[in-house]
Amino acid sequence: MTYAEAIQFLYGLQMFGANFGLDTPRKLAALAGNPQTQLRFIHVAGTNGKGSTCAMLESIYRAAGLRVGLFTSPHLVSFRERIQINRQLISEADVARLVAELQESLKEFPPEQHPTMFEVVTVMALKYFVEQKCDLVIWETGLGGRLDATNIVTPLASVITNIAFDHQQWLGDTLEKIAAEKAGIIKSGVPVVTAATQPEVLAVIEKTARGNNALLTRITEPSTFNLQPSTSLIGEHQKQNAALALATVAVLQKQIPVAEEKIRDGLANVHWPGRLQLIKRGSQIFLLDGAHNVAGVEALRAALPGGAPTLVIGLLGDKDWRPMCEMLAPLAGKIFTVPVASARTADAHELAKAFHAANQRAEVSACQNLSAALEASKHEPFVVITGSLYLIGEALELLGHSPAGAGERGLNEWSAKR
Repeated sequence: MTYAEAIQFLYGLQMFGANFGLDTPRKLAALAGNPQTQLRFIHVAGTNGKGSTCAMLESIYRAAGLRVGLFTSPHLVSFRERIQINRQLISEADVARLVAELQESLKEFPPEQHPTMFEVVTVMALKYFVEQKCDLVIWETGLGGRLDATNIVTPLASVITNIAFDHQQWLGDTLEKIAAEKAGIIKSGVPVVTAATQPEVLAVIEKTARGNNALLTRITEPSTFNLQPSTSLIGEHQKQNAALALATVAVLQKQIPVAEEKIRDGLANVHWPGRLQLIKRGSQIFLLDGAHNVAGVEALRAALPGGAPTLVIGLLGDKDWRPMCEMLAPLAGKIFTVPVASARTADAHELAKAFHAANQRAEVSACQNLSAALEASKHEPFVVITGSLYLIGEALELLGHSPAGAGERGLNEWSAKR
């Protein structure tokens, strides 16, 4: 099997939609020899900041000399971003080989229980991390936590970044319901670390932790390290993510000792593209940020400097995009709305109407695509590109900052068919 054939096979698995439950991934993992029992994990759930927190934890433990696996989603450009070791993407050859190996196991499932793409990729990652003898795996949930395929592992620590409204159609329409899904990663006797602050959310997390006899640490409590949560990632919210990473390292200090200087090195050198990422091209400065829900837009708005930047934005139609437009509209002098390369995209003209209604002084234009928006804004000194992570991935490609790979953003598409 070639890499291209493996990618096409994964595309074919999208017909099975998304499956919320653990029976199928457990069976698939068992057929693969239960690789999850041979690894150590830090399991990370939450609404926003999961990827950044995972990147910080990975960087800290890598600085300490460990061989660290990193499993995240979605990918920005290349599918291979999802599975990394010491920040090296899995090779095309290994993707092809692992897909071919798992194809045999898929024959053991009846059509109505066929594993989804995410379930297959989850087990692929587990097999790869075992083969590569990882000392630790930073393991990000896909959606929710309780019924997410990643929840077949028993980690050293469970991390819940925060709880906000997103994916309500699957996770619930209240913060308490969403928190219950995220808190589903809490395991018996496994310590929990969270940066959540809302009383109703904390009540759910605390109850779940008590029920599992799991020690709960909130990052408002003092760390055992005399360190400020300083990181190379920009944005005030990244300080909170850094504090969460620090607290997690502190909780695990007896099991995995890390010197303070290594923690400093890890935080100082962390890299996580597409989240308040600055790119200079000629005389222009671009700020790329995948602010794809209201809480993400709040963080972006707090990070923007004064003045009136040019805004390029594309959002998915199944997001609560109207309040996001209202929040960002007053900050920009020019606004270019674009469609996202997804069947779920919000209409660029509808976005433009919402922006114009929220800020009639701004110049608002709907563009055919991101390339057209970049051309229209080529003389603007500071351009903010935000919205869907699909759009951020496309921007990284067009600006020449994409990772290795031909661009497989379509593999991020999914729907809850089962």
